[in-house]
Amino acid sequence: MTEPKPPHAPLVGPNRSLPEITLKAAVLGVLLAMLMAAANAYLGLRVGMTVAASIPASAIALGVLRMFRRSNILENNQVQTIASAGASTVSGIIFTVPALVMMGAWKGYDYGPIFMMVVIGGVMGVVFTTPLRRALIVDAGLTFPEGLATAEVLKTGGIERDADVEQPTANRTGALGFRLLLESSVVGALFKLCEGGLKWLAGEVAITRSLFGGRWLFTADATLAPSLLGIGFIVGPNIGTLMLSGAVIGTILGVPINWWLNEARLLAAAGIPAGTSMDTFTVEQWSGLAGASWQECRRIGIGCMLVGGVWSLINLAKPMVRGIRASLDAFRAKRAGGSGGAERTELDTPLPFLVLVAAVLTVPLFLVFRHALGEYSGATGIALVMTVLMLGFGFLFCSVAGYMTGLVGSSNNPVSGVTMATVVVSSLLLLQLMGNDGVAGRVGPAAVIYLAAFICTASCIAGDNLQDLKCGHVVGATPWKQQLCLVIGSIASAAVIPKVLSLLDQDQGIGRAVRDGVKPLAAPQASLMRDLSTGIFGAGINWNFILFGCALAVLIIALDEVLRRRGSTFRTPILAVAVGIYLPLGLSVLIFLGGLLSWLAARRFQPRDEHQRTALENSGMLLASGLITGEAIMGVLLALVVAAGIKLSSGGSSFGGALALAATAAMVVYLFTRTLGAARRMV
Repeated sequence: MTEPKPPHAPLVGPNRSLPEITLKAAVLGVLLAMLMAAANAYLGLRVGMTVAASIPASAIALGVLRMFRRSNILENNQVQTIASAGASTVSGIIFTVPALVMMGAWKGYDYGPIFMMVVIGGVMGVVFTTPLRRALIVDAGLTFPEGLATAEVLKTGGIERDADVEQPTANRTGALGFRLLLESSVVGALFKLCEGGLKWLAGEVAITRSLFGGRWLFTADATLAPSLLGIGFIVGPNIGTLMLSGAVIGTILGVPINWWLNEARLLAAAGIPAGTSMDTFTVEQWSGLAGASWQECRRIGIGCMLVGGVWSLINLAKPMVRGIRASLDAFRAKRAGGSGGAERTELDTPLPFLVLVAAVLTVPLFLVFRHALGEYSGATGIALVMTVLMLGFGFLFCSVAGYMTGLVGSSNNPVSGVTMATVVVSSLLLLQLMGNDGVAGRVGPAAVIYLAAFICTASCIAGDNLQDLKCGHVVGATPWKQQLCLVIGSIASAAVIPKVLSLLDQDQGIGRAVRDGVKPLAAPQASLMRDLSTGIFGAGINWNFILFGCALAVLIIALDEVLRRRGSTFRTPILAVAVGIYLPLGLSVLIFLGGLLSWLAARRFQPRDEHQRTALENSGMLLASGLITGEAIMGVLLALVVAAGIKLSSGGSSFGGALALAATAAMVVYLFTRTLGAARRMV
């Protein structure tokens, strides 16, 4: 842990009081929380990644609240706090809950259980990490990169707006950011409409070829979507390169090597009789073989994720112990000195109240677990064990998520890897307690997913809580008010997440085909967690690929440590490689291209000071976020159209692939040139 830094002087000092949770801020924040939750649900189910909503929400707040006679930076901050909570809680659900439908434990996405998971998980995440605020944000001096970036966006609107006092610079900058986000959202939405609605554009281009008489099987594809380009631009060239490297390992190298070594098994998996001459294989059969080979190779990513999750815990053990001790010391000091002397900018939700909330939520948490175990004879005892696991693992993993967010940001937080470690540990534990015979073998895997859903949701909101509190620390917000807004955002997102999941499942299918000719949303993390929980409870897992992934992860972690000690700017975080291996190659191609584009923009712009660097980053972030949000919202709207029985198109265009490539190229040019142009205007 770094040495404590001198106290930061907030933009709005503790002796100054401005309205924060106003009616207009709360209403706008709730609407954005619902919108961002829907967008991240679509994005995460499709590509296995979500993005933080704080910066686009800040831009929208600046654009909308400036239409009122009076507004201020603390109101804008509370808007983005509520909105970001909605975007964060949905991650915990989409990474876990679809597994329940895939394994047959649920017939569909029922409103009540999902609502309870989001609310309990979201509130628990806030409760677990609120005591860590001072230790991680003030004393440890962690970066919290998205929190700082969000604060910079909020500063462009000025501290306080009064219609009677002109602020031309702040008004112009705030209006520009709002226009950038709105403009790129339209671009992303139009692309999705032409691809998913009108079918003018192909969703992907792919090729599968057999080389050297069928002995070497080559397969590759590229998914053409604005959201992938936007994600790559946000995560940058380092992460984009690692994801593509993982995809090359799992697909370009893994598929042909697996085919070469395990021909007989893959023929059986693809439904091709043994002994069939390769000369007679059809294109569909070669594609089936490539798909069967890739399904096995992606398990290498599971091994990498498991080791990555464990490594995160090991790596953060000592810093987290220090952080918790610092929080307890701060609480004792405040209690000894009385709360009357605490400054406004240091007023957290009182610890006794947090303990009371956690105790109250333990009751519905236990009842949900008891319901999940159904008719299992020892359901009450197992539900008690799961409740204790949730409280223990929840606090531990929320602390890890908060610390990791301070280091690498919310978008790069390895929550899914830590959750997978939870699935393995809890599955092995419940297997010992319940066995896998009869009812236990059926409800055991589902109970594990319930536990994972609560822990993952809590961990996601935990990182978001501290990221937002860092932003509030910079601008001068009141901490307890932000913590309340995070709870409001969690409840708002809980109201829409079940409906969005149900719509998307009816339209495209989540992890399963619902009708011919429609490619389902992959839900990669949920598929993985289903395989792990059902496999450990008896369905069986081929551990060879997973163990190979574990060994590969050790090598990549060792390389990362070498790079860290040398002070290299390029690092190799294992979970970025793991996600690349597990996801289809096509998803990583445009993410890599987006990362490369952000690097080229920085090289071309050549910022000479911190102000210019911030202008470039904010411009690119807003444009990329708009592409992501526009496509995602249009995807949800198209699902609504399908649910209403409206048919937009009967078939695709014969030139769909060529048109999609041309549209993608135009989008690349647009993102690059518009980022540079907007950055120059901001400075």
